[in-house]
Amino acid sequence: MSPKGHDTIRVINPKKLVWQNLTGSGNKTAAHLLINDRITIILCAFEGKPMILRIYGRAKAYHERDLEYQKHNELFKENTGSRQIIEIDVESVQTSCGYSISFMDFKEERGRLNSWSKKQGKEKIKSYWVEKKTKSIDGFKQIFHKTNKPNSYLQVKAQI
Repeated sequence: MSPKGHDTIRVINPKKLVWQNLTGSGNKTAAHLLINDRITIILCAFEGKPMILRIYGRAKAYHERDLEYQKHNELFKENTGSRQIIEIDVESVQTSCGYSISFMDFKEERGRLNSWSKKQGKEKIKSYWVEKKTKSIDGFKQIFHKTNKPNSYLQVKAQI
């Protein structure tokens, strides 16, 4: 489970969507995708008619070095903390009643993550990924290899 905020999902067509994954407390989704490409996105209605929408599919994580990242990242507002673009091939979609989901009023987006990322700058963020985010919460070690560019690393696999 990885709750997300901000404007980070785009529907490309009825069978494909992309999600801009931002730097945050972990990197669990990307670590899991290195082991198994299955993904589930859950959207809940907090106002109006109750509803839960589940999107099931297979996903790939693209990084700044990838052409797919460059192409899809243009769909989003610039964000220093953009870590990956997750491309999801949708296999099925389900809805359920959502009767137990609480009503919640939207007050505003939290700006702290974006302001923190901007203050750090892209190079510090990349170093942060390697120094602090090499292990997912459930213990998957993410293996990074340094490239010939300064502060540039490739996330290549995960170990259980």
